[in-house]
Amino acid sequence: MAGTQEKETRIASCPCGAVTLELAGEPIVAATCYCHSCQQAGQAFGALPGAPGVVDADGGTPYLLVRKDRIAWISGTGQLDAHRLKADSPTRRFVARCCNAPIALEFTKGHWLSIYAGRIAEDEQPPVAMRTMTQDRPAGIEFSDDVPSYATHSGKFMWKLLSAWAAMGFRAPPVEKTRGWVR
Repeated sequence: MAGTQEKETRIASCPCGAVTLELAGEPIVAATCYCHSCQQAGQAFGALPGAPGVVDADGGTPYLLVRKDRIAWISGTGQLDAHRLKADSPTRRFVARCCNAPIALEFTKGHWLSIYAGRIAEDEQPPVAMRTMTQDRPAGIEFSDDVPSYATHSGKFMWKLLSAWAAMGFRAPPVEKTRGWVR
């Protein structure tokens, strides 16, 4: 139809295809995180048998941040295990038991889900828009100027999250309330 734009969707899945989810619309941001927690969790997940790596050689973990109201689980939520670095951590990471693939990270009080970029086909991944928490990058890692790098969560990063939250009516549903979640 003239004048209408189709809704953009991406599929994220574990390598064996048992866990899949649909991501609708534009993501909040494509970012690479260098925080100690992402490095620690990524290294632990990478040590699991057959697990695909999520931490890049420079210590960064690429994510696609997506509003929870734009996520639809297609299959496999019963295959997901939640991992926390500490029992009381507000951050949990979902790993598919079927192939030990990290799928996503959730700040449980947040309105977004951070999908590990490697779970999305390369030709469907938007370019990384920023590096965040670079103060925690491994020693000796230097960055080029091709992507903005921020020592902490920048104002630009926070503005993108706040704008997405406002568009959601300031709601923050838990992952278990997203479309298609079955447990």
